[in-house]
Formats: sequence, C-alpha cells, structure tokens
Amino acid sequence: MRHVYAPGCALMIYKPELAKKVLEFLNKNLGDIPEHLICCRHEPQLKDGTQVINTCAGCDKRYRELYHGISTISLWEILAESKLFSFPDYRGIEMTVHDACPTRTQERVHAAIRKLLERMNITIVESENTCTKATCCGDSFYGTLPAGFVKEQMKKRANEMPCENVVVYCVSCIKAMHIGGKTPRYIVDLLFGEETGIGTFEPDAWHDELQNFIDEH
Repeated sequence: MRHVYAPGCALMIYKPELAKKVLEFLNKNLGDIPEHLICCRHEPQLKDGTQVINTCAGCDKRYRELYHGISTISLWEILAESKLFSFPDYRGIEMTVHDACPTRTQERVHAAIRKLLERMNITIVESENTCTKATCCGDSFYGTLPAGFVKEQMKKRANEMPCENVVVYCVSCIKAMHIGGKTPRYIVDLLFGEETGIGTFEPDAWHDELQNFIDEH
C-alpha cells in the first residue's frame, strides 16, 4: 500500500517544525513517505489505494469520506503500536482528553490516543461526555452561529473537563480549551516534549488564517 503523510493546514500553521519532526520519524522508521500538502478540501490527486497518514481529525474524515480509493490512518494509531518511538515520561500527571468532532465515531482513534497517553505515563481522568459521546468544543459551530455563541460553547465544554490539563488532538481545540479557561496539551507537543502554544485564538482571526492556508494549498 502506498502511503503519504498529510500534516494538515492547522499543524502547518501552528508549528511547521513539529510537522517536519513527524515526517522525519516516519521516513526514518517506515520508509520513504512523501509529504502531501494539498488541502483535504481540494481534490487530493492521489492514486487509488493510497493511505493518508494524518494528524488532523478533519483530514481523517474528509479523505476517508470524500475521495474514492483513499483510506486513512492517524499518526496516533501508528505510534500507539510503535516499538521505535521514544516516548517521554510525564510521571503520572493527571490529564483529561477532549475528543475531536470529526472522529466522533472512530473508536480506533479514541483508543490510540489513550494508548499514547498511557505510554507517556499520563494518568487519564475521563470526563462524563467522552469518546463517542463527547460534546463539541464549540469550534464546529463557527460559520453557522455568531462568534459569541461559539465562545460560550467553548467555555461550556471546557467546564466539563475535570482536570486543568486537557489533551487535544486538533489544533482548533487548542484555541477552544484556551478560551474556555483550561490548559490545552496538544498531543503532538506531548509526544515530542514541547509546550503547547496558543497563537491566534479569537475565532474570526483563527479561521481567517486557516482559510488563507486552504486557499493557497
């Protein structure tokens, strides 16, 4: 099976150097895997049978559902089974997981994220609404509801989180948990021992950045 690695627009905006670290690990340990930078909202121009390795819940859903002959696997699933990745040790610190909307039905993703946290010695404290029953962080409402309502939803979802540190695997969820008053811990940052930055977080400004990247790719 042919593989490509699609870091996704959000990670490329957030920390392109982190996307490069992921690519270097894949190429070093899984063979020559090309980077795919065409946005998942555009025709991917990939051969039938290609599997897209992704780090974005939205990419996972769109490649899987919109394009014939294309399948997906998250980086989380690959690393969860990896005997080669060097996992940092967070010494049992408690964190809660917020599951991203586009993978709401994808239990393979939920399980892989939790296995990664276990391998990093992070103690998971689940919220009441989690995995397939998780509620939206608010960002999915952007564009259909006023930004003020979106921010209220972010605060509402953040308040459901029992821990201060909230693990997210979607860059937009970083912004949502920050607006909601929690400390987001992006899974790729955790894997590579980096702090999670916030960057642009106001919904209008953040989505303008995303749209510009989408238009250019």
